[in-house]
Amino acid sequence: MATPIVRRNDSQPSQSKTPTKVNSLPLVTRRLAAWTIEMTLVVASGCIPFGLGAYVNSRSDINRVPLNPVLVVTERAIARPLALPVSYGIRNVAWPTNYLWMLALIAPVTLSWWQLYLLAKTGSTLPKRWFGVRVVNEQGKAPGLGGAIAREGIGRWSVPVSIAYILWRYSFAFPNLGLFTFLAVLMVLGESIALPSRQGRRALHDWLAGTEAIDAKRPNGRGALAKTNEPEAPAAATEATLAPITAGETKFPTLWRQVRQNSNLTLFVVTLASMTAVLAALIGTQIYIQKQQNQRETTQVNSQKFLELVKQLSPNSGASLEERQSTILAMGGLNDAQSIQFLADLLVNETNPVLLNSIQQALTTVGIPAIPELKNKNQFLGNELQSAAPQERELWQKRLQLNQQTINKILNVYSGKINGLDLTRTTLSQTSTTGNSSFNLVLENIDLSGLKLKSADLNQASFKGSRFRSVGEDGRWDTFDDAIADLTQVQMKQANLTDANLSRVLLTGSDLSRATLNRANLESARLIGANLSSAQLVGADLQGAVLENASLTGADLGDAKLNEANLYAARLGRVIAIGTQLSFANLTKTDWQGADLSGAYLDRANLSNANLSTSRLTGAVLRSAQLENADLRNADLSFADLRGANVAGADFKDTILAPSKQDPADQFVQTPDTGTVSAVVKGVDFSQAKNLDTKQLAYICTQGGIHPRCP
Repeated sequence: MATPIVRRNDSQPSQSKTPTKVNSLPLVTRRLAAWTIEMTLVVASGCIPFGLGAYVNSRSDINRVPLNPVLVVTERAIARPLALPVSYGIRNVAWPTNYLWMLALIAPVTLSWWQLYLLAKTGSTLPKRWFGVRVVNEQGKAPGLGGAIAREGIGRWSVPVSIAYILWRYSFAFPNLGLFTFLAVLMVLGESIALPSRQGRRALHDWLAGTEAIDAKRPNGRGALAKTNEPEAPAAATEATLAPITAGETKFPTLWRQVRQNSNLTLFVVTLASMTAVLAALIGTQIYIQKQQNQRETTQVNSQKFLELVKQLSPNSGASLEERQSTILAMGGLNDAQSIQFLADLLVNETNPVLLNSIQQALTTVGIPAIPELKNKNQFLGNELQSAAPQERELWQKRLQLNQQTINKILNVYSGKINGLDLTRTTLSQTSTTGNSSFNLVLENIDLSGLKLKSADLNQASFKGSRFRSVGEDGRWDTFDDAIADLTQVQMKQANLTDANLSRVLLTGSDLSRATLNRANLESARLIGANLSSAQLVGADLQGAVLENASLTGADLGDAKLNEANLYAARLGRVIAIGTQLSFANLTKTDWQGADLSGAYLDRANLSNANLSTSRLTGAVLRSAQLENADLRNADLSFADLRGANVAGADFKDTILAPSKQDPADQFVQTPDTGTVSAVVKGVDFSQAKNLDTKQLAYICTQGGIHPRCP
């Protein structure tokens, strides 16, 4: 007995002091420290590559590609339960960002499973091993994969987070993510609080999995119950403590053991649950059978009525015009598939104006269920019109216009009830080349939320004051179930969208050239690759909108709000942007050649590699703006506020910096108050600016700018 003690004493001087200090800490403290490190490693493995990806994505000199579809699916899967704003489409990111964000997705999952595997096989993860903590089952062995999943996946995370989610989702706190995070952390910490049992105190996850966290450094292995000041146990006692526990011994209760110990109660509960399930299945089956039978009977009755009505509309029936009108209206009341199809076909083939009006009225009575059949006829008539001979075009145009008018009426009547309605690739624009009886789609001041108009032809349509977005079933804005219209690749040339609400609406690749969008709400809308050439956007709200690679050539952006908007590589030549708010906007690689940005607010905007040649920036606010490698040739920067701007690599050839004497008659531009003229370039470093001439240098040096040639 003395020899082992001597050996242990001889080996102690060679050990480091750190493990001794760690092992002297209470087991509860070491468990908390190990768990904290485990969570820190998992979180860091995701946050670090995600942060790097976000940083790379902010760089302007890296090519951009569509976001990886796996990331898109993951993003939407996370957004739905957390009620985050819906995000249709695939945005563009810097190409390394795709790889870094994929790593941010894979790394935490891989690390979590690796820690779970180590816990299952050895009873300790690396942090637990460092702190001398081990998890064992009733037999004193590693818990195995099933036990590890039950302990960590179900007990420690799934149960508390699920409770927190239910409390958050159905309380006043929804959809505040900060409160959900607080509740989730509170529940996870609360679950870890030990519960009293016969063998000591154990957390819920240990009770569910039938495990216990022990002190791996103590001979008896039961650090939670052992006293720190106990004398060393004799060898016989130690061997007895470490001996395997027999199957008949009850170390600590688990859910399965509780079931076995109360077999009668368990049998009663199982029997009651089984009888309830069988009864519910029988009742549900009977209800389903009865419902199907009622539907068959209704369909049969409607079919008989339909056949009788069709006979009355046949040419040989001898019915009068009034009777035929009544028959058509009665057919609209049937509201079944065959009557809708018959009416849609009749609308194409009928020539009597009185009956055509009755057919439109009947289809309007049917309402939304008639739209799919009208959509099919619309696409058919559109194709026929394109391929029709010149002498037949007028006939096909009239048929298509009747179809368009009917769709227009239904959308007006059923405003606010069209969420999810699909009108993809429909033609709802003017088709007449002669100008006679032309059709104009008019949907003003109505609710078009959730309407799908992908690739539809809506040229010259009027949507003044209409809403393309509304709250969903939860009645709250900016949640995943918001009803948002889809206008991808829609044709809306010369459309009138004055005062329309297009917030968060998807307009990727849409053609809005010469459209009127004055005072329209386009906040956070997605206009990637959209054509807004010569559009009117006076006073429009485009805050946070995405306009990557969009064309706004010749557009009027006067007093528009584009704060924090993303206009990467957008074309803005000859744009009128007097007084436009572009603070914090991403204007990298944008083309502003010949634009008027007088009095525009560009503070902290990113104008790296932007083309601002021949543009007018009189009185513009460019404080702390990024102007690296910007093309400012022949631009007018008189009275512009450049304090704090980065102009490294910017081309100032023939740029107007010194304010010339202004004609008193030319006072239509209200320049912002910049204090004094000397403050325009004060403190700005022009050391790396290009093509500065003698006159520009003299102005920079006298007004407080920085350059090596300044005295």
